[in-house]
Amino acid sequence: MTAVTNFGTRTRRAGSVSTSFSAHKRELGTFAVAIPFFAYTACFLLAPTVIVVVGAFQSADGFTIANFGKLFEANTIAAFGMSILVSVISAGIGTVVGALASYALVIGAKPDGLLRRLISAISSVLAQFGGVMLAFAFIATIGINGIGTMLIKQLTGYTVNPNWLSSLAGLVTVYCYFQIPLMIIIFLPAVDSIRPQWREATESLGGNTFQYWTRVAGPILAPRFISAFLLLFASAFSAYATAAALFSQRSILVPLMIQGAMRNEMDPNQQGFAQVLAFAMIVVVAGVMAISHAVEKRAGRWQ
Repeated sequence: MTAVTNFGTRTRRAGSVSTSFSAHKRELGTFAVAIPFFAYTACFLLAPTVIVVVGAFQSADGFTIANFGKLFEANTIAAFGMSILVSVISAGIGTVVGALASYALVIGAKPDGLLRRLISAISSVLAQFGGVMLAFAFIATIGINGIGTMLIKQLTGYTVNPNWLSSLAGLVTVYCYFQIPLMIIIFLPAVDSIRPQWREATESLGGNTFQYWTRVAGPILAPRFISAFLLLFASAFSAYATAAALFSQRSILVPLMIQGAMRNEMDPNQQGFAQVLAFAMIVVVAGVMAISHAVEKRAGRWQ
């Protein structure tokens, strides 16, 4: 009896050791798979951030905080104000139009239908279509000598303002070209999560459409809507190439001010000022991400 008991004890111990070894093996396998991701993040996210933060406190003579004094100059404040204004307007238009398009797509197209797949594919492509190519497309279409501009002039006799693309309205219009498809990609799964049975239950309890959207669907979609708006804001705030192609001689946005400071060969301290501007942009984007995380965390308490 004692021998049998000892054999059972040894068997359980061996099984426990084998299970522990298998668990450690799975953990090591998971860590090994994640190494490329962490390496990529360290090289292309953490390292540039550290370089920017350290460079913001450097000058030709060494450590300094004088670079931050230029943040409070009138032109710098104006650039930040313009960047935030363009980001808010384009993100607002993108979220509203994209949310309506997502809702129309959910109620008007089959989940596995051709229309649904086609719009999703087009949105995925257009959301990544930006930079100099997007600016060139608008210049060639509705620029001073664009095809659309010439066609409108021939048909109606109306001459489009040649400086329209280089204005606030023109820049917002160009940004919305990729903001709306991006919103569709982000918000479509959230609209898909709304069940038709919830509306039927609301109507069976005597509720109307307004009550359904304010008490059922609205609270569910609101956190996703706010998070999508913040993501679109960050996307527009950090956009550079499109604005650089449209405003080649004016530094009205923060990324364009960074470009001007980096290209300045007369004043070596401008390099540090460029790092300060980049550091300030990182702070703004980090604040937006923190707000988005807080919204998602609060919504996750009851979802």
